[in-house]
Amino acid sequence: MAKNFHLDSLDKKILGFLTSDARMPFLEIARKCDVSGAAIHQRVQKMIDAGVISGTQFNISPKAVGYNTCAFIGIQVNLTTSATHEEVFQRIKKIPEIVECHHITGKYSLLIKIFAHNNEHLKKIIVEDIQSILEIVNTETFISLEEGFFRQLPVME
Repeated sequence: MAKNFHLDSLDKKILGFLTSDARMPFLEIARKCDVSGAAIHQRVQKMIDAGVISGTQFNISPKAVGYNTCAFIGIQVNLTTSATHEEVFQRIKKIPEIVECHHITGKYSLLIKIFAHNNEHLKKIIVEDIQSILEIVNTETFISLEEGFFRQLPVME
C-alpha cells in the first residue's frame, strides 16, 4: 500500500460494496453513496494504484471442476545443498495444484494449500512433485474435510 494513503468513510463504503459483490456496477455504488459514477471510478482507481485493491477475478469452485480434495501441507526445507530458499520456493510455485504458499515461522518453512482430484492424486503430487525436491526433508499433510467459511477482511470504520 502506498505510504500515507488514508481510507476515508466513502472509500470504506465503496470497499464494503465491492467485497460483498465485486460485480456491482459503479453507477449502482454511486447511487447508494449519493455521489457521481465518475467519483466512484476515480476512488477505485486510486485504491488500485495505492495497492488497497489488488486484482479482480472470478473464483472457480474447485469441486465444480473436479478437485475434490483440499489439503494443507507443512514443508520443512534443508538448505545443505547449493539451492537457495528462493529456488525451492520457485520449484514449489511451478506445481499448478498448489494455490497458496506461505513462508512461515516454526517447525516448517512453508505452508501450502493444494487441491487434488482425490486422495490418490494428492499422494502422487506429494510423492512425485513435492518430495522429489531434494531440499525438502519432511512434509506433514492436513486434509480439509470441509471449508467452514471463507470471507474478506472487514473494512474498519
